[in-house]
Amino acid sequence: MTGWIVLGVFLLIILGLIIYVIMLYNGFVALKNNINQHWSNIDVLLKQRYDELPKLIKVCEGYMQHEQKTLEAVIKARSQVNSARTDTQKQQAQNMLTDTLKSLFMVVERYPELKADAGFRQLSNRITEIEDQIADRRELYNASVTIYNTRLEQFPDVIIARIFNFTGRELWKIDAAHRQDVEVSFQHN
Repeated sequence: MTGWIVLGVFLLIILGLIIYVIMLYNGFVALKNNINQHWSNIDVLLKQRYDELPKLIKVCEGYMQHEQKTLEAVIKARSQVNSARTDTQKQQAQNMLTDTLKSLFMVVERYPELKADAGFRQLSNRITEIEDQIADRRELYNASVTIYNTRLEQFPDVIIARIFNFTGRELWKIDAAHRQDVEVSFQHN
């Protein structure tokens, strides 16, 4: 009789461990899918920004004949976004596109008639709105990646992660240039 009790307790312990492993595994799957969803949400906004850029460039071209380098930099950055394959390449290309857009908007300040153009204002506002949404989605993405990566390193999760080959994900990082101080100068005309 005690043999059956010991066997029953042993089977309950094994069953409990199996259920626990399944719960940990499913937790990793949920976190991984959450990260993928956040990346897809960012990707949708990046695609919207990508699609708006030709319209913005077209409006700017008529006013900014002397700023061809700036427009070409935006076009080049846009094409690099299209050719990026890995997540890291995509992040780098998107960061470069963000930089060129900032440059474009700084140059626009020298063209009051362009700033007054209704089409430009509408496109500029739309891209700014998309940029704000992208920033919000990047925060969500990085929060999800941090939770996932933390779980990968915690005990006993690390054991399950290694058994089932769950690997860490990379945070969305900004370029080092974005961390530099902005130089401000007031020129008197």
